[in-house]
Amino acid sequence: MKRLNFSLILLISTCILSLFNAQTGSVSGSIQTKEKVKTGFSVLIENTDFRTETDSLGQFKIDSLPANAYKLIINKEGFEPVFKKFELKENDHFFVTLDVNQYIKSAAIEDVVITGTMKPVKRSDSPVAIEVYSPAFFKKNPTPNIFDALQNINGVRPQLNCNICNTGDIHINGLEGPYTMILIDGMPIVSSLGSVYGLSGIPNSLVERIEIVKGPASSLYGSEAVGGLINIITKNPINAPKLSADLFSTTWGEYNLDLGFKFNAGKNIDVLTGINYFNYQNLIDNNHDNFTDVTLQDRISVFQKWNFKRKNNRLLSLAARYMYEDRWGGELQYNKSYRGGEEVYGESIYTNRSELLGNYQLPFKEKMFFAFSLINHDQDSRYGTTYYIANQKIAFGQITWDKKIGKHDLLFGSALRYTFYDDNTIGTSNSQNENDPEKTWLPGIFVQDEMKLAEKHQLLLGFRYDYNNIHGNIFTPRFAYKWSFNENNIFRLNAGTGFRVVNLFTEDHAALTGAREVVVLNDLKPEKSYNVNFNYIKKMYFDSGSILGLDFSAFYTHFTNRIVPDYLSNSNQIIYDNINGYAVSKGVTLNSDLSFSSGLKFILGATLMENTVTENGISQQQLLTEKMMGTWAVSYKIKPWNLSFDYTGNLFGPMKLPLLNGFDPRKPESPWWSIQNIQFTFDGIKGFEIYGGVKNLLNWTPNKGNPFLIARAHDPFDQNVQFDTNGQAIATAENPYALTFDPSYVYAPNQGIRGFLGVRLNLK
Repeated sequence: MKRLNFSLILLISTCILSLFNAQTGSVSGSIQTKEKVKTGFSVLIENTDFRTETDSLGQFKIDSLPANAYKLIINKEGFEPVFKKFELKENDHFFVTLDVNQYIKSAAIEDVVITGTMKPVKRSDSPVAIEVYSPAFFKKNPTPNIFDALQNINGVRPQLNCNICNTGDIHINGLEGPYTMILIDGMPIVSSLGSVYGLSGIPNSLVERIEIVKGPASSLYGSEAVGGLINIITKNPINAPKLSADLFSTTWGEYNLDLGFKFNAGKNIDVLTGINYFNYQNLIDNNHDNFTDVTLQDRISVFQKWNFKRKNNRLLSLAARYMYEDRWGGELQYNKSYRGGEEVYGESIYTNRSELLGNYQLPFKEKMFFAFSLINHDQDSRYGTTYYIANQKIAFGQITWDKKIGKHDLLFGSALRYTFYDDNTIGTSNSQNENDPEKTWLPGIFVQDEMKLAEKHQLLLGFRYDYNNIHGNIFTPRFAYKWSFNENNIFRLNAGTGFRVVNLFTEDHAALTGAREVVVLNDLKPEKSYNVNFNYIKKMYFDSGSILGLDFSAFYTHFTNRIVPDYLSNSNQIIYDNINGYAVSKGVTLNSDLSFSSGLKFILGATLMENTVTENGISQQQLLTEKMMGTWAVSYKIKPWNLSFDYTGNLFGPMKLPLLNGFDPRKPESPWWSIQNIQFTFDGIKGFEIYGGVKNLLNWTPNKGNPFLIARAHDPFDQNVQFDTNGQAIATAENPYALTFDPSYVYAPNQGIRGFLGVRLNLK
């Protein structure tokens, strides 16, 4: 009886096991990729607990799968999720070979960065935190220039400095434009006089990517890289499309054309040309102050890059750019016949700018490079009756030696920068009020040592010495540490010092516009800064095929000798002096991107910061620096329709604004404000796109809630303003608030809602 029971149990168990085995199968496969390392691809089956990873050969296998229909999901950082549907029958096996090269993200191309360490390195391997943005990112909200394109990058804000001429600069983490260095292909070309206009004429068609470093970089790039730097990487002529064109216009009457094309100028020479043309000639005065809401512009920029093929693939690249811009704003009845006169107020700016860039790899076994840039910038401006005629010439040369010795990845460099600057202001006059152009020599040397302490630990030490012929010795050390828990968890710590020599008139156009007198109380001392940045990056992969990326940073910058303009002491003056105290910029920032297998994508960012000036023991918030900002981009593609949807926007918290006096009826602080945009793109025709949408959906402009933006717009030459013996405006019946003409009350674009429509052509 016991034997019978045992046999029965054994029979039943065998039947059940046989039934189960008969109904299960397996799936295996091989991943084909150009990557040398094929391991680490996550392989899972949707809505199940079945998962594995590829081995070193790119192979995988999942067993014990019941008969059913499945969806295979393959993930790895740098690739779009790959989906493969299959069906298993009883006791079946399914084998798949997947070539994932076509699924490489555009971000994978950008994974090799140069800005953080001045040498090519994988972004994930860089000890310096770098943000990278591709043309695909900027296409979500098309703009006529890079200055406007940066508006949707978290922690970065294009700041307008004049209601009439609409000049501006780039703020990073609340620090003004002069604290940010702008480079093209690693060459520091946009600085000083060019910082106001240099970003306006770079053809978008030539941009391969934009790399942003938030934090100190002075040990490699010099004194201007105090708060961070923006490096605009142009396309390689070899990889660029044969022809690209982007034309769009808006209902406000803006027209922008970006054109790029390449050709071979011989067997070993590839040439890439980019042209940007922008035109806006529409007089709009929606706030009814008889002044143009937006500056009228006519701009053309031509950029050409030559790549030469040499033995052993050594680098030789030359590039040149020319930009001409004619912009003006002012009273609606203004024309060029009133330029510089006192009948009708207008601000008219002519800009001629030319650049020559080059990079040459020396013919040695060692990796040695010589890079140079030559810049000439001419500006002829009229701000009412105020003349500003300036010329700046910059010559820059740099030799670098990239050398690896054991665990040490070394970089040695020597740089020389010569700056000639001349204008018609007190900035270039001597004690006898004679014209005395400023000539600055800035030689420097630097060294950087990147060490791999252990498998997951990297240390970078850097030091730079410069000698300024006016201010003497400059020392800027740097420290960076990177700890990779794994490829999806990376910790970075950066610290360093900065040094900046101030040129008021080239960097702050508020000093020229309007009717205020510029007063410099003392000889301005160079500003010094001490910076520290913490960064943590995490990647998460979900069973559904979704990917979440988090990028968190905390920053702190302490300034001594900070130069802050004083608008309040005298309503008719802007007073400059080194503060008797210190300034601090600190905060935290978080960037996140979330991609769903359905094609829905979110890019979200937020920054909390505090920028204060402490003088004589009293701390105050800096002018025109917000305490909070946020950005977002929501994208979705309906693949059957070849239709993409993008919703982008930004949000800014209140910032302190420059009032004329305590009686000024304008708001002392900006409200919360947001610029939001929507766009639809059709790409159903190969090499061709049609896009359109609405900018500034909420129709928000800074005049809302304010009695006016431009003080005394009806009296721009202060003809009816009465002053006391100290030059202060006096309250009268005609001028009850004791105001003077002032267009510097500006913090946001004054352009309302508008539609746009454009076409793109891309022939490879």
